[in-house]
Amino acid sequence: MVDAYLEGLLAPEDGALAAAREAAEAAGVLPIHVTPLQGKFLQVLARGVGARRVLEVGTLAGYSAIWLARALPDGGRVVTIEVDPVAAQVARANIKRAGLQGRVEVRLGRAMEVLPTLEGGEPFDFVFIDADKEGYAEYLEWAIQLGRPGTVVVADNVVRGGAVADAASRDPRVLGVRAFLDKVATDPRVTAVALQTVGAKGHDGFAVAVVR
Repeated sequence: MVDAYLEGLLAPEDGALAAAREAAEAAGVLPIHVTPLQGKFLQVLARGVGARRVLEVGTLAGYSAIWLARALPDGGRVVTIEVDPVAAQVARANIKRAGLQGRVEVRLGRAMEVLPTLEGGEPFDFVFIDADKEGYAEYLEWAIQLGRPGTVVVADNVVRGGAVADAASRDPRVLGVRAFLDKVATDPRVTAVALQTVGAKGHDGFAVAVVR
């Protein structure tokens, strides 16, 4: 109820975003994309830091990539990585429908194979990590290497219904998130915070780090 009220007021979907969700469902892509409010949250953060280049690890059907691409100025670019060829195909179609094909590049492949190919290019100003939790700590390392001082890194699903606080958990997703949080807590190259969220996607949260 609160999400619906806030979405209607602050993050209403347009036709392209609604169509992206519907296309994902029709193709059988897992419905685990960000909510409209979370998409707007990412957009506001990216715009607030004046991002021109955005890296996304985990495209799904391109829903969050559309929100992020709309935050960028002329000449801005989103590079988004997706391992599932079906999801990548749906994402490309959704991005084209939104008129953003010139601003978003979908790279197909495993993130740990694609990320090294981005070395040597212009640094990224904003990084969104929303993929397999087991790889989060490694994705953070690449975000730092591919970023610059001031780059903002946002990681989704870091609370996991409170399971992240269970030191006895053997769930590989929880262990992956805990490794990521241990890294942002101790790595002198970043400063970070994590916040719990509650809403349409249940009890979860984001971590936000800034490269020093």
